[in-house]
Amino acid sequence: MTSIPLDGELRDGRHTFIVRVYYEDTDFTGIVYHANYLRYMERGRTNYLRLIGADHRALFEQTEQEAPGFAFVVRSMTLDFLKPARMDDLLTIVSEPNEVKGASVTIRQKVMRGDELLVQADVRVAFISEGRARPIPKPLRIAMKADQDAAAG
Repeated sequence: MTSIPLDGELRDGRHTFIVRVYYEDTDFTGIVYHANYLRYMERGRTNYLRLIGADHRALFEQTEQEAPGFAFVVRSMTLDFLKPARMDDLLTIVSEPNEVKGASVTIRQKVMRGDELLVQADVRVAFISEGRARPIPKPLRIAMKADQDAAAG
């Protein structure tokens, strides 16, 4: 049996993360309540950034020196709900940087059931430090663009 990493995995410029749909995630009709997709995608983005940090520890330390107390916060989001998920479904949350510029990065996210696309989102997150939007430090921007370039190739 193949072990699936708890935080998902980075491969070919994309982060993938598996989520099982539980009873608590569904509404009275047995389908996933729409707001829960936001939770799944948040976990995907958080784990994506965590794994970039794990793979590039020195990069995050340098970023912390340049921008103390840095964080990424959601600035805007567009979602398309295409098909419902149901209890016990295994969903794959796919996250990849779509556009990296200035003080923000747009992350394209997909919620998949096998090869079937259920939800698609473009999430723009802003880079902040000391409570204000700041340009993403160059080393971090390069790492994200490297992931973006790998996804395009």
